[in-house]
Amino acid sequence: MLLVEKAKLIGELQGSILRMQGLKSLGSPAAEVGLGAINNAFPNATFPVGCIHEFISASNEDTASTSGFVSGLLSLLMKDGGTGLWISASRTLFPPALKHFGLQPDHFIFIDLKKEKEVLEAMDEALKCAAINAVIGEVKDLSFTASRRLQLAVEQSQVTGFILRQNSRNLGTTACISRWKISHLSSESIDLPGVGFPAWRVELLKIRNGKPGSWDIQWKDGRFVPLQKFPLFIEQQKQKAG
Repeated sequence: MLLVEKAKLIGELQGSILRMQGLKSLGSPAAEVGLGAINNAFPNATFPVGCIHEFISASNEDTASTSGFVSGLLSLLMKDGGTGLWISASRTLFPPALKHFGLQPDHFIFIDLKKEKEVLEAMDEALKCAAINAVIGEVKDLSFTASRRLQLAVEQSQVTGFILRQNSRNLGTTACISRWKISHLSSESIDLPGVGFPAWRVELLKIRNGKPGSWDIQWKDGRFVPLQKFPLFIEQQKQKAG
């Protein structure tokens, strides 16, 4: 009985520390989307909301993969509707593509600006609005000061922010809760050769109070699922070898 009470007390203290650090967890809906083993990397084994997540990419292919993976995450955050803002100075997303992830483009406000400085300023203001579910910003560079300003904004509003960084000149240290790298992987083809479900290598490079890791997953039937060796592919390889 004493051990149970001690474990409960430790859990409560850990939760208090996370809340003091501005980290709030979404809870059970994360499991419904099928994040699976990735959940174990997060504090309390649930995807953190009300904070800033940073995604880095070094090629156009990885940038497209990042947009796809983030769209899957947005389907979790906006499962019951809501509004998202997508802010950029050189937008890479094709809005109708959001439908593939169960999202309606008309639930997003797309703000296209001329300078990245304006993108960060617009994000700072948008993240303060508690009526918004998520804010996505596309920038190359992000200083610690700018990232800290964004993190402070969401700690009050509990809006979730996503920073998508392509070809950054200096990654450096930021105040973001996490840093991700998403890479494209080949997936199982469906009806047409070369056409299949989106698949990625998801690398969680940094997560505050969590455990970084790497996973191969795909988006199938409206959820994330582990990417495995497909029986048909294995059989084909055996036939070639024979």
